[in-house]
This record gives sequence, structure tokens and C-alpha cells, in this order.
Amino acid sequence: MQGANYKVFPGFGETGLPAKILLNNIVIQNTNGVLLMSVILNGKNLTIEDVVKVARNYEKVDVHPEAWERIKKCRKFLQKNIESNTIMYGVNTGIGELSEVILTPEQVEKFQKYLIYSHAAGYGEPIAEDNVRAAILSRINVHCNGLSGMRPIVTQTMADMLNKGVTPVMCQRGSVGACGDLAPMSQMALVLIGEGEAFFKGERLPAAEAMKRAGIPTIMFEQRDGLAAINGSNVITGMGSLMVYEAEKWLKMQDIAAAMTLEALNANMKAYDDRLHRARGYSGAIACAENIRRITEDSEVLAIGRKKVQDAYSLRSTPQVAGAAKDTMVFARKMFEVELNGVGDNPLFFPDDEIVLTGANFQGTPLALAMEYLGTAVTTVAVLSERRLNRLLNPHLSVGLPAFLTEGAGMFSGMMLSQYTAGQMVNENRVLCNPAATGSIPAAADQEDFVSMGMTTAIKTRQIMDNNYAILAIEFMAAAQALDFRKGKPGKGSQAAHEVIRKYIDHLDEDRPLYNDHNKLAAVVRSFEILEAVESVIGELK
Repeated sequence: MQGANYKVFPGFGETGLPAKILLNNIVIQNTNGVLLMSVILNGKNLTIEDVVKVARNYEKVDVHPEAWERIKKCRKFLQKNIESNTIMYGVNTGIGELSEVILTPEQVEKFQKYLIYSHAAGYGEPIAEDNVRAAILSRINVHCNGLSGMRPIVTQTMADMLNKGVTPVMCQRGSVGACGDLAPMSQMALVLIGEGEAFFKGERLPAAEAMKRAGIPTIMFEQRDGLAAINGSNVITGMGSLMVYEAEKWLKMQDIAAAMTLEALNANMKAYDDRLHRARGYSGAIACAENIRRITEDSEVLAIGRKKVQDAYSLRSTPQVAGAAKDTMVFARKMFEVELNGVGDNPLFFPDDEIVLTGANFQGTPLALAMEYLGTAVTTVAVLSERRLNRLLNPHLSVGLPAFLTEGAGMFSGMMLSQYTAGQMVNENRVLCNPAATGSIPAAADQEDFVSMGMTTAIKTRQIMDNNYAILAIEFMAAAQALDFRKGKPGKGSQAAHEVIRKYIDHLDEDRPLYNDHNKLAAVVRSFEILEAVESVIGELK
């Protein structure tokens, strides 16, 4: 850490000791040298990688001291307006169609609790714990901008839940992605006041018990607290951030699978020449072609045999297709990182200008469109994967490989049915690509007459990603099997991938039930182990 740029803040974090905070928002150590390594939330520097660290790796979070000052300043401004009886949406009025109803002082005291009760109206199985944690993290970072008006204790309690492992039970269905993800986030808000349910150390418990075991005091809502906890598209943001992270890595892994298949099919690699792709200019295509060249470098398999003048589209179009998906990920990442660091809330309280502004910053459409593009992009690449798989299995197209990659074709069917499975999932993905973001159904007596349906987009995109791990796993399995039949060593990258595959899946000498192989290898693909193995020998892929 010598020479690092940092600031020292007194009384920081759980230790209460001064801490050095690097400018990349990681607490390095307090003044007695204890390593802290928390993700520091200040409202402006949260990345998708930070979301993964907190949501999946259980890294601790802390709110930056300057963010606490903004939160306190905003609350003081709100309190001043409450005392002067200023009419403010969701503070001393009803919400939605009932926003013109002015509440009495006695009603204001109870309103926030009843607001959470009425909005906790979801349905179905619990949202995955990593998605819930990502949603809470996203919401805390909204608060850090100091425009939401809740008391600091609300934000601190949410941070304590992340740090001590209390994960609210939030039903997957019920959000329409406008006025935020109100139904699931209300289940989160219930836990703050000791109601609802939560997971703690693997148990599903009444929230009061989970909070007690974790040593987190519950709170009572006051003016604005409840609405400030729920009024943004934070579940969509959390889910989508994790999927952007996965999709970027999945696209690198498809480059590896494509490279292995190209080697096994003795492809003409002129289609991957850097000059070709720079002539057109798409950065994603340039990166994809470079990845595949590096993975196949020094391949003895490719050096053997006569090449066609031009291969089929599924073999020579990979940079153009997968590259376009990489370019789409640039857009998706930008949209989600804007949202992670923006203020998705309503109303917003601007203490410096002494004004309260009501608008629609909760609207999930920017996120929904980004996820629609993401789902369409990776589905298109999965189609390409299945078509390459078909060429590996089809004896009329596989350049001398045994039919269905078995030496006993006739008696044995080899991987024939694996292509059926991949085909079914590709078909399902195509159905799931039907956009939900165009499907607004008005709510709240037409006060909320356009909604994003971003949660539907998130749910279906999650299923697309899950299918894609299996589709790619089947191509990996077939490519490894095909390379076993070829003479010579594959490129270093392909060899590294082959070794990981063989660690889990044996060569198919004779027919066996393949569902275990499919499921096992899909889990390996999902873990990114193949990607890590390849990058360990050829360097980071683009």
C-alpha cells in the first residue's frame, strides 16, 4: 500500500477507530493495522464487481462518512418541512391514486407501517439470496446520495443486515418495475421493523428471531422511512447487475468453446485475421477474433489437414455474432452502473435548494431495456453454439469425425440426444426473448398508467442465462470428445479447457446416461473454472 492515495476518517466502521480509505472505496486498515476490506458506499462509485463481492462473497459494507453527513442533512431538511406542514408526497399524503389524500398528524405516525403492510403483496418462491443482497446494497447506495429523506438508522440497519447475514424472504413475483420493486422491497422493509421472514445461517425464520440472533436491533418507522426503503427498482438492479457480470464471462467462455470446435473441425482461420475485423471496425468482433486466435495459437490440430476456401457461417461468423453481443454488454454495463450510482426514488429532497421534487426516478424501463438486449444477445450466441454442436455431431459436416462422436455408431448413439437437449433450450430461450418491457399493464387506478415490467424481464433473462450454461456445457463436452479423435495437440488455451472438462467428464467410449454429465459440466461452466484455467495459461481474455 506504499504510496497509495487515501484519506483518514475518524471513528469509522464497526471498530470505531480511524481508518484509511483508498480512493477506490475499499477500507484498507484502521490505525491499529487491522485489515478491514469493506466496500465503501458513497453513492457514486459502486461497480458491478462490488455488487458481486457483497452479494455472493459476503464482503462487508460501510457507508462513507461524507455520505452519512448528506443523509443527516437531508433528514434535517425533511423534518423542517414536516414541522411547517408542507405537503409532501408519501410523507403526509397517500400514494398512487391516493396522493391527493392529505393525512392528519395522527395518521402520519402510522402511515409508513401500513404502507409497507399493504405493499408486501407478492407471490411465489423466495428470490435467491444473492439477488436480495444485491438489491439491498443498491438501495443503500441510493440513500448515500442524501436525497431520500429517511433517518440514518434505516440505512444503518440495512447495512447491518448485509454485514451480519440476515437476508429477507422476498417473493419473486409482484413487482411491475415502476414506483420501484414495491412488493418484494416491502418484504425487505418488514424485516427492518421485526416483521416478515428472513434467512439466517441457512434457516428460514420469523424476522424478529433472525434479527435477534444476528444482534441487530429492529426499528420503528417514522415519517418517510418506509417509502424511502422501497421506492426504487432495486431488485431489478441487483439481479441485472449480477447477470451483466455473468454474461460478460459467459461470452468469454463461448470464445473458448468456439475455439475448441474450430480446431476439431479443421476450420479455415483466415476468418479470424485481425485485419479482416479491423476493416469493419466493431470492437467486440475484434476482441472475439483475438481471443480465439490466442486460444488456438500453436495448435497442431489446426496445422493438419486441408482447409475449405470458406467454412459455413456458424464457423466463420462467430466474431461478428459473439462480438455484437460483447458490444451489447458495454451498453448493459453502462446502464446498470448508472442506476447503481443514481437516485431511483420519489420524491427527492434537495436541502441545498430547499425544494422537494416529485417525478418518476423509480421507473425501471432503462434497466428493462438493457436486460432485454442482454437476453437477446446471449440467446443469439447460444444459437450459434448449438449450430456448431450440430456440425461436430453430423458425419456429413464434421470433416471425418465419427458419427455423433462415437466409434460404435449404430450400436451406440453417442451424443445424438445431447443436441436435442441443446435445441430444446435454444427454443425456450427464443420464447423468453419475447420482450416484457413493451407489456405495460396500468396500475393504481391508472395513476400509474405506464409501468416497465422490468421484473418480468429480470426473471426471464435469469432463465436464459441458466439455459445458456447448459447449452455451452454441451458444446464443450462435444468439442472435447472431438479433439480426442484428432491427431496432434490443440492450442494451449483449448488444452487447458480440455483438461478441466476431463477432470469432471470422462471420454464417451460407449453409451451411458448423459444427464449427469450435462448437469455436472453446466455447473462447472457456471463456476467459471474453465475460463480461469484458460486465462491462467494465455492471459486475460477480452
